[in-house]
Order: sequence, then structure tokens, then C-alpha cells
Amino acid sequence: MSGNSPASPLAEGLRRALPIVLGYLPVGFAFGVLAVKNNIPPSLAVAMSVLMFSGSGQFVFAGMWGAGASALSITAAVFIVNLRYLLQSAAESPWLAGLPRGVRFLLGLGLTDETFAVHVTAFQNGWQRSLTTLFVCNQTTQLAWVGGAAIGAFCGELVSDVKPLGLDYALTAMFLALLVPQCVSRLHVLVALFTATLSIAFKAAGMSQWNIAVATVLGASLGTWLLLRKARQEGTPLDGGCAAPREQERPTDQRATVAGMTEAMPEETQS
Repeated sequence: MSGNSPASPLAEGLRRALPIVLGYLPVGFAFGVLAVKNNIPPSLAVAMSVLMFSGSGQFVFAGMWGAGASALSITAAVFIVNLRYLLQSAAESPWLAGLPRGVRFLLGLGLTDETFAVHVTAFQNGWQRSLTTLFVCNQTTQLAWVGGAAIGAFCGELVSDVKPLGLDYALTAMFLALLVPQCVSRLHVLVALFTATLSIAFKAAGMSQWNIAVATVLGASLGTWLLLRKARQEGTPLDGGCAAPREQERPTDQRATVAGMTEAMPEETQS
């Protein structure tokens, strides 16, 4: 196999998962340690990682559980933190069109900020959809998250504080590593900086749970408005590199088109 040959769907899924795995293992470990220190049984911490699979939501759950918050308050806070998945699933849905509902549901269970970033970036670069790649990437990353959480939960008593190990920054570093490759134009950079600044400002103003969701909606709205404005000024179709590819569109050779039209003409017309 030559060096230019595309990787198999399995290898591509593992390749996409690798950088996420490197981030999920230490962050999952940190969650396991935090969960145990907040009086969450190790088995429940692992079960949360399997069934919930939401890093930010799980950290919010553990912190509020340890603070003695009510079940209703914890549920509301986790719901608000995870609202961004509505935006992500809507953004990814055009590339999953045509799949059975059950398959889309299973893919949705593996949707995280990181898997969303790598999949949508690949789609925007013209990648042809492969369910094997999608599922391998999603399940490998979840396995890493569950494994890290399990190690942290069952061995957490050996670690008094994760900050000296730098594990508390692992999630932030992973987000930055996934964001930078997506900033392929000045518009992307502008929207990223605007959203980040807005989120920090909302956080400083006391919006502790809604800041990310609100900033994301406003940032996406700004990007859409600027994209529409640019398209109107240039008189070009709205694409911006974000539209889902149409499966039926293929570059067509003009001579082949003319030949095909000639063959389709009635014989008496050709004579």
C-alpha cells in the first residue's frame, strides 16, 4: 500500500480518537478522584462515565453533590451545561441525513465536544462518511474516559490533589488543541475570540452556568450574520465551507456531457 493510500475506516477512527484519548485519560482520572472526594461511590462514578459521558456535566454533578445540593438543582445545572449538545447535534445532522433513526441515536450517544470537532472538521474537508470510523472514534474515546474515571475512582485515595500533576488543565489544553485547527479563516478566528471573550465576561458577571451556552449562541449568530453579509456583497452562494456535501454532485467533463446528450437524441434527429 502506497503512502498516499487512504487509511482504512478502522485506522481512521483510531487516528481521530488518539489525541482525544490522550486528553480523556488524565481528565477522567481527575474526575474519578474528585467524585470519590465528594462522597460519590466509585461504582457510581464509573456508571456515570458510561451512561452520562459528559465531562463538564459530570464535574458539575460531583461538585454540587459534595456541596449537598438538591437533586433538582443538580439536574437543572447539568441540563444547562449540556445544552450545547443541541447546537452540536444540529450542526452535525446534515452529514448524517439518510441514516436510520436508531443509528443516529447511537451516534448521538457518543457526541462530545471533542468528537464533534474532529468529525465535523473531516466532513468540511470533504471526507466521505463511514459509520465504522464514526463509531470506532466515539467508542474508543468513551472507553478512555471510562478507564480514566475508573482508575481515579478506585485509586483516588492515593492522590491528595490533582493540581500539582497538571491534570486540572488537561481538558482546557485539549479544547485549545481541537479549536486551533478549525480556525482556518479570519471569520473563524473572529468568532472564536468573540465567543471566548463573551463567555469569560458572562462568567465574571455572575452567569455561572449559562455563560457557555449563551456565548456560543451569540457567537454562532455573529458568524452566520457575517457569512450572509459577505455572500450578499460578493454575490456568491452561501457556503463558507460549512455546508454538507451533496452526494450527487460530481465534476463533469463538458465533452462527456455533450456526448451523452448526443447519444440520447432520437435516431431520426441525428440523421
